[in-house]
Amino acid sequence: MSTNPFNPFTNVDFSKFDISKFDISKVLGDVKIPGFDAEAIVAAQRKNIEALTAANQAAVQGLQAVAQRQAEILSQALSEVSSIAQQLAGSASNPQELTTKQAELARKGFEQALANARELAELVSKSNTDAFAIINKRVTESLQELKGLVVK
Repeated sequence: MSTNPFNPFTNVDFSKFDISKFDISKVLGDVKIPGFDAEAIVAAQRKNIEALTAANQAAVQGLQAVAQRQAEILSQALSEVSSIAQQLAGSASNPQELTTKQAELARKGFEQALANARELAELVSKSNTDAFAIINKRVTESLQELKGLVVK
């Protein structure tokens, strides 16, 4: 610990402070300001934190669903590539037939890629919508709580 005459905080040993034992409701409870409801503010902040936690959980679950679906798509694609390679190897004798099959497989592959991209986009959108709905609900509740405090 260094001492700095220009910064008094360098002389404080912050390792002695245990933030887990800090209770803001006790500190605010000692504040006596007319019309200031410390308990209501602490309760509102707890609800805000709970809503953020729930929104984060919804977002994580959405990301997990997207990652799982991506893994399934990759597995399916690898299986199809193997099947396509076998099909193309069987038709190597006729160049025109090979070209037709390649064009058809390319078209099917493109359509499948678009369908997979659409599905993943819908999963992400649903995840975002779910998380936003949680936050939006809490904001609405918070505004109602604030309105109730102002009326008092």
